[in-house]
Amino acid sequence: MKQNELLLEENKKLKDELLRTKEQLKTYTDNAKRYYEKNKEEIIQKVKEYQQAPNYVRLNTSKEVIKERNKKAYLKRKEKLKESENQNI
Repeated sequence: MKQNELLLEENKKLKDELLRTKEQLKTYTDNAKRYYEKNKEEIIQKVKEYQQAPNYVRLNTSKEVIKERNKKAYLKRKEKLKESENQNI
């Protein structure tokens, strides 16, 4: 009997904690939604500007362009590694 009461009490505490957590989460998500609703046009404009940047990788970018960029990055990393090795010697 006593164990049953303890379980019921614990269950009630957990339900209360869950409700408080949901309310806190709701305040954070509501703020984010309001921000994006207010600044929707600005955000869309920033995304368009970012997509116009030369280093933006689109999904439909050709494989040759991606290979070229990767090769340049690899060579640059290799060059930096050699420079750091030369400085250590």
